[in-house]
Amino acid sequence: MTSRTVVFFHAHPDDESIATGGTMAKLAADGHRVVLVVATRGENGEVEDGFLRPGEPLWERRVVETAASAEILGVSRVEFLDYLDSGMIGTPENDVAGSFWQADVEQAAQRLANILTEEHADVVTAYDENGVYGHPDHIQVHRVGMRAAQLAGTPKAYMSTANRDRIRQWMEQAANSGADIADMPDDMPDPADLQIGVSEDRITTAIDARDQVDVKRRSMKAHASQISETSFFLAMPPDIFKEGFGWEWYILDGAPPGTHETDLLEGL
Repeated sequence: MTSRTVVFFHAHPDDESIATGGTMAKLAADGHRVVLVVATRGENGEVEDGFLRPGEPLWERRVVETAASAEILGVSRVEFLDYLDSGMIGTPENDVAGSFWQADVEQAAQRLANILTEEHADVVTAYDENGVYGHPDHIQVHRVGMRAAQLAGTPKAYMSTANRDRIRQWMEQAANSGADIADMPDDMPDPADLQIGVSEDRITTAIDARDQVDVKRRSMKAHASQISETSFFLAMPPDIFKEGFGWEWYILDGAPPGTHETDLLEGL
């Protein structure tokens, strides 16, 4: 088996666990080189009172958590691009100088392209055009990631996304199961109204990472400042978590119609 290098580009610490942790763990377990590049250090994340030590900035804790998550997933290298977290859409943090949302796309893409070139990357992943759910930094990851792939001549560029149709089915099944999910928000959207990710017909690549779901869960748990034991994610019964988070979804940039893959490395 030829070892390949796959670079996963994410917006904030913990995004790698939630969106692509299973894929990363599978690739690493198969002997491939996995590299994680994070645009920001997640300065504007929410954290419970008393979680941090007196005077400890959140970003420092999140860097430590990212290193722990990366070790669990088998990541060989972690790099931060050192932009500031832009916050949620419509917040003042969007306009702060140095925020990722305000970054020059061409300059940011060149910084990522330098890493892709240095790593001789075979594959790079970013997000879909809407950043999966509309977060400014996620949208910018799409723009920067796709442009970096062009600049570096990376053979395959993927958009990490969510399968909206499957998520709706999963939410309905979870609700009908009577499972006691401790931290289920009161304002959870009706599955029929869910506007996350894309419809199934746009997805080219479905990764079955259910054999790595325990690794993925431990990776998520490492991000304790953002994902507590009682969170929506970790409070799920194992079987529901496995089906909800054991599959990961991608769109291969420039793929011909009818493309259906089960591996990011197909065709290499």
